[in-house]
Amino acid sequence: FELAVDSHLDVRQVRAVYYNSKRFEGKPNGRDETRLTNFGGGASALLDTESTGALTIFAFPLDENGAAIRCHVWVCRNGVEEDIAEERFGPVEPGRFIMWSPEQPGLFPPSSAGPARCWLEPSEIPAEWLMQFPTGADIVRKTVELRPEHGTPPDKRLLRRRECEFEIFRSVEEAVELPAIRAGFTTLDDFISRAQTVLQRRKARSGRSLELHTREILIEERFREGTDFQHGPQSEPGKRPDFLFPSQTAYRDSTFPAARLRMLATKTTCRDRWRQVLNEADRIPVKHLLTLQEGVSEAQFREMTQANVQLVVPEPLITKFPASIRTDIVTLESFLGDLRLLELGT
Repeated sequence: FELAVDSHLDVRQVRAVYYNSKRFEGKPNGRDETRLTNFGGGASALLDTESTGALTIFAFPLDENGAAIRCHVWVCRNGVEEDIAEERFGPVEPGRFIMWSPEQPGLFPPSSAGPARCWLEPSEIPAEWLMQFPTGADIVRKTVELRPEHGTPPDKRLLRRRECEFEIFRSVEEAVELPAIRAGFTTLDDFISRAQTVLQRRKARSGRSLELHTREILIEERFREGTDFQHGPQSEPGKRPDFLFPSQTAYRDSTFPAARLRMLATKTTCRDRWRQVLNEADRIPVKHLLTLQEGVSEAQFREMTQANVQLVVPEPLITKFPASIRTDIVTLESFLGDLRLLELGT
């Protein structure tokens, strides 16, 4: 079938192959997978390593029988294009997808994952949350209650809680918004207003979630807020890194050694957004950046390194990066270990 990568003016005849010996031939160890081929190798934006981490949209026009007849693709080339896409579809978590269909009921697409152990039934949701949507901090506290994860390494704890928090958020969102959606809208403006409210809430949640979870883990790892770290400080006028170590007071003390200062930025994705941290905390030459992005290209990583940006990635995600750069990536646990050594003055 025809696949057009409209963002890069590239049209190909690709081939879809479904290996289904496990399902239709009854072979227990058979294959049950789909493969798409004939993209054109590295010449295609879909396979170009520089597209690693790019938000990508696939649109399938259907025939009268509901079968896809071709595919249109847009590979976002920069953060501006990703922002435009997320303004329309809501934030997309790394490694996740959002699926829309013409016959989809309701205002918003269903979650790509079904309800799991952190999903709250309406009877389990605090009554005040149904009256006023909870803050990100409220949901993170509920996440910690449901996923204490005592003894779990910080890297795995962070990822497990993020999964849990996303389920809590969606369950509360459904309980709050679904009745209004089912009741319908009297005007188009009412519909648009409601949709914008939900999408903006999702975007705000996505932007703050990683930061709030990181703060919680710092406290659990016995870093004292205000003494060992500061959340949302002002390093210079108009500059607010997510975290300063050990504190804003130490940072502003010109006699405090710059070598004992650290900063940490949190970005769910970093393909283009890593540049935003370069002007934060002028006294600290190396900017540590915690991200959940599942991989960057070698060229992207080299550019970050040359700009003195040190990636911090949860340990389970490091295997998604090129083998040649994995040893140069710091895990969250390693970063915390570095902070402890600084506390000891070593």
